[in-house]
Amino acid sequence: MEVLKNYLNNIDYFAIIDLVVIILAAAAILWFFKRRNNLKMAIFVAFYICAYIGVCVACALTSKNLLFITAQILKWGGIILILCIVVAYQQDIKSGITRFARWHDSKDSYDYGNSEDDLRQAVDEIVKGCQALSKNDTGALIVITPSVVPSHLLETGTMLNAKISDGLLQCIFNTKAPLHDGAIIVKENVILAAGCFLPLTQREDISKELGTRHRAAIGITEESDVLAIVVSEETGIISTVRHGEIKRYMTPEKLSDEIEKAFGIKYSKQRAKKR
Repeated sequence: MEVLKNYLNNIDYFAIIDLVVIILAAAAILWFFKRRNNLKMAIFVAFYICAYIGVCVACALTSKNLLFITAQILKWGGIILILCIVVAYQQDIKSGITRFARWHDSKDSYDYGNSEDDLRQAVDEIVKGCQALSKNDTGALIVITPSVVPSHLLETGTMLNAKISDGLLQCIFNTKAPLHDGAIIVKENVILAAGCFLPLTQREDISKELGTRHRAAIGITEESDVLAIVVSEETGIISTVRHGEIKRYMTPEKLSDEIEKAFGIKYSKQRAKKR
């Protein structure tokens, strides 16, 4: 007990900083695995970090360094573990770095000065278009960018800068149209580009019944802060994806809500009363 008291009295600010850094790093790693639904790995990493800290403290308390070898094994084992995580999750790490690097995208200057009524009309047009495409079992992928426009995606498609409408959506995603295979990028009430190629998610927990469009929608939302809308070509089911999380079987009301959130539209009093 006296040894522990002396140890605590000798702790300086640098030791506190080290402890804070370790806690923040551990929290970041646990959050990383939680976002990827890998609870077992999160528990293992948490246990490993606690064991390493415990051994280091025990070595500091004992003058004979009885656990020196154990501490070295855990230290080098931790380095190997970090390398394995980097290799296994290199795509996720790459996506995170890409998102950080594009935080201040040079294309964030698109401002069309639309009113709230203009945006609500755009929401209605998108919902009508998705319903029509769903009814005809026509596949579609729509990416709505609230603020930052991913310039690297625009470069993969064909620039349109056309006002969005129900008819235009059906024309673009018509199976005989040259741009139907790619995604369209929407900013406010304007379709910036069509036929764009999106990065596919590398997650292994995705249901096999979800096709390439769904994987692309999940991939782009993991990389950028956007809303992706998918209309399944096989089933006609409408889905939305944000931050890598997919919501299926969207009704017109739910779809409208999701798009309004992406546009940052405030709910009107009349609509609130109806609900």
